[in-house]
Amino acid sequence: MTLSWVHARGRSRKAAARRSAENESLTAAGRAGFVARGVVYVLIGALALQIAFGGSGEQADRQGALAQVAEQPFGGVMLWALVVGFGCMALWRGSRALGRRGPRRKSASRALDGGRAVFYAFVCWATATYAAGESRGSSGDEQSQGWTATTLELPYGRQLVGAAGCVLIGVGVVLAVRAMMRRFLRQLDMRSLRGRARQVVTVLGVTGGVARGAVFAAAGVFILTAARQADPDEAKGVDATLRSFSHTPAGPWLLAAVAAGLVLFGVFSFASARWRRL
Repeated sequence: MTLSWVHARGRSRKAAARRSAENESLTAAGRAGFVARGVVYVLIGALALQIAFGGSGEQADRQGALAQVAEQPFGGVMLWALVVGFGCMALWRGSRALGRRGPRRKSASRALDGGRAVFYAFVCWATATYAAGESRGSSGDEQSQGWTATTLELPYGRQLVGAAGCVLIGVGVVLAVRAMMRRFLRQLDMRSLRGRARQVVTVLGVTGGVARGAVFAAAGVFILTAARQADPDEAKGVDATLRSFSHTPAGPWLLAAVAAGLVLFGVFSFASARWRRL
């Protein structure tokens, strides 16, 4: 046994230990991110349920959810905990996009994770801005209309806004279809998730995923309408999109169904924090 072999063996063990520690850290980051996502979706759904039955004037969107958190004891601490959670989600998604997690994956999947990483980085920044008290005056609807108005003023602005609307519609349809096909079960640790727990999580994933997809698709329709009419006021954020469900022939009951679905998706996010293979 030569000295160089001993040194090489030692370096190999240290590298393996570093990789193990890195994997454990990224796993913890992913679980923290799913918890943060779950909190926001549960609160948005709960606010929308109150609106459906005429019991709340709060905004049923991320801003409204953060406002609910801020009103609780130690609300400031909880807001910053959400900032950390969303930052962890961005980190975990980014690691998957760079191929540092799990087996080799298709370029499309890695690109999708890259897009999600950017999205959650933005959510992290927006939540941090809110926690610092710098953006509590503007609603999600006002922000959506402002972004639409700015984009419409650009060269080919209507085409850009229309493309964004089509993308949102497509994302919503894909989310709903994947939920109905139960594709999310492939991402869960089925060895640990058995029996009644598996049945409950399946219901949460299907119902919550369809409701989430419906909100995305509806928001995309409004943005597409804004592009067609060159009217930024037609664009709607999550709050106005949810309220629009109550203006259908089904009335507030459709809004209540979608809102309940969002709550269930939030609970599914908690289940993902527990059973998802990260």
